[in-house]
Amino acid sequence: MPKTAPRGPEASATTALRDESGQLQPEVLISDLLRYGVAASLSLVTLGTVVTFFRHPDYLVSSEALQRLTSPHPVPHTLGDVLTGALAARGQAFVMAGLLVMMGVPVMRVALSLLIFRQQKDRLYVAITTAVLAMLVLSFVLGAVH
Repeated sequence: MPKTAPRGPEASATTALRDESGQLQPEVLISDLLRYGVAASLSLVTLGTVVTFFRHPDYLVSSEALQRLTSPHPVPHTLGDVLTGALAARGQAFVMAGLLVMMGVPVMRVALSLLIFRQQKDRLYVAITTAVLAMLVLSFVLGAVH
């Protein structure tokens, strides 16, 4: 029994991601990753800003209060601080999470490229992309040392 092609909105979304041979189009996958990653980052930063000013309306009218907000000491510095702050609905934690997502998007793009090159069996680009990904991960690990 032959397979029938999907119809409706799923058909256009599925065919847009695939080329003539049925393979997923790498450009579309990478484009979607970048688009949705930036949208998620922007959403978190916006949410954090709204939460901060909603919970502390005095920041809008008091320069002393605003100075407390912009001082470096209350900012979450570790991933644990960000998660704890987000669970406690602290605006600065959401902003920091958004910035971390923005930093992670290019790393995820390199990781996705590695998977694409592996699927395409392109050994040269697998080697190059693996080296780039290793350097990125190493820079995050070494940069986290205090």
